[in-house]
Amino acid sequence: MTLLREAIGDSLRRARLAQHRTLREVSTSARVSLGYLSEVERGRKEASSELLAAICEALDLPLSRVLWDVSTLMASADGSAPREPALTGPSAREEAEAAPAEPAEGPAAASASAASGTSGRIGIAEDTRIVIPAPRAEMLVLVKGM
Repeated sequence: MTLLREAIGDSLRRARLAQHRTLREVSTSARVSLGYLSEVERGRKEASSELLAAICEALDLPLSRVLWDVSTLMASADGSAPREPALTGPSAREEAEAAPAEPAEGPAAASASAASGTSGRIGIAEDTRIVIPAPRAEMLVLVKGM
């Protein structure tokens, strides 16, 4: 059985080695001790979310990429392919069939209805996956509340 900390360490080490960087370079950039980073990479220490984010930033690697890599590694170790989490309760399709069709509002819904020829429903195959990429840090905008 693969432990989560080992999978995270493997992913971080592969990323560092792919960049031809030393532990010292990454530890200095991430502001973590060289020994602790080594322990994290070897799966001996659990990295906090803050530490993991700092290491990923030092590697110029999105945290989401590391987590996806770890998810894939864990799934293959379990003998299963990575997939979407199981739903609890009725499936989305069952809920849609049970609920009365409500017309969508707004111009986007009107154009979707016109394009699909339906009233508020878009014809998408059940096995279709919609992928929304994670935002990049430079794309994020901080808004100060009043």
